[in-house]
Amino acid sequence: MDKDAEKRIAARLAKIMAMLCVRNTHIENIHAGLTPVTHTGDWSDVTVVDADGRRIPWTEVSHISDDEMRELMRDIVNRLYTFHLCDDDPKLQAEIEKWMAVAGKWDEPEIDQRMIGRRGTQPGT
Repeated sequence: MDKDAEKRIAARLAKIMAMLCVRNTHIENIHAGLTPVTHTGDWSDVTVVDADGRRIPWTEVSHISDDEMRELMRDIVNRLYTFHLCDDDPKLQAEIEKWMAVAGKWDEPEIDQRMIGRRGTQPGT
C-alpha cells in the first residue's frame, strides 16, 4: 500500500474512532449547558461564583471534576476496546457508516508530535 492510501485510511479511522469512542461519550454531558460570554476574547472578564461565595476567574476554574474525568476515561477506554474487538460486527459497521457521514466532514488530522516525543519530523522521513 502506498503512503497516500495509508494516510487516507488512517485519517478515516482516526475520525470515526474520535466520533464513536470520544465524541459520543460522557463528554457530551460535560459539554451540555450554557456557555458563558466573553467580550475580551481571553475570558479575563468571566468569573464563577461558587457556593462559598468565592469569585474564581474562568481561566482558573477546573472545567471537569475528578469523578467526571474518571467516568469519561472509562467510557473512552471501553469504547476503544469495543471498537477494536467488534470491528467486524454488522451492528458496529452500521454505526460506523452512519457516523462517518458526519466525521468525514471534519478537518484532516495531523501528526501530533507531542504524542511521539519528536518535534519537527514526520514518521517515515
